[in-house]
Amino acid sequence: MTEQGRVLVVDDDETVRDVVRRYLEVAGFDVDVAGDGTEGLRLFSETGPDLVVLDVMMPGLNGLEVCRRLRQVSQVPVVMLTALGEEENRIAGLQLGADDYVTKPFSPKELALRVASVLRRARMPRPEPAARTVIDGDLSLQMTARQATLGGVELPLTSREFDLLAFFLAHPGVAFSRADLLEKVWGWDFGDQSTVTVHVRRLREKIERNPAKPVRVATVWGVGYRYDPVARP
Repeated sequence: MTEQGRVLVVDDDETVRDVVRRYLEVAGFDVDVAGDGTEGLRLFSETGPDLVVLDVMMPGLNGLEVCRRLRQVSQVPVVMLTALGEEENRIAGLQLGADDYVTKPFSPKELALRVASVLRRARMPRPEPAARTVIDGDLSLQMTARQATLGGVELPLTSREFDLLAFFLAHPGVAFSRADLLEKVWGWDFGDQSTVTVHVRRLREKIERNPAKPVRVATVWGVGYRYDPVARP
């Protein structure tokens, strides 16, 4: 195996598989390819890749179902390929635990850069939480257990949503741009900033009484987002 790592590409389009394989190999990766979801799951079990590039729209077992099954057994990074305009699929993929997505048609060189970036941040050691519990009104985060509750009810946060909320709570009243959040929350030096928009939207749906009129996660027009604590000091 190369120092870069092994990547599994799952796509039903033979041309896409071939082009992506060649660009990733030039970038220094070992690459395995699968033409459908079932074969992809089999190869995943056999090869143990460091990252999976996964097409959403495939006949039979589609990419979303493959991602769901992968997350039942592994936290391997996943980069999803979605068609332009398939916002619902991008949101669904992020909810299922995908780490990033690239829209078709895409630049193979860009995809190779995304893969390298996602792998790099996935390999970064996660810092120890500074405090075991953070509380804002009826919202509570248990940092070491990575659990969040609202009004005593556990919130079904994804790993990315938890990281975003923990960051907001650690920096109340400070406005951050989407680029800031990509870098400071997840260590992404390369990525689609609309990913932040999706995560913020999903987070609001889980912690705000009225997501259309958020109280905690405020939009700062022309900048990005700011967390306004409910419990004032």
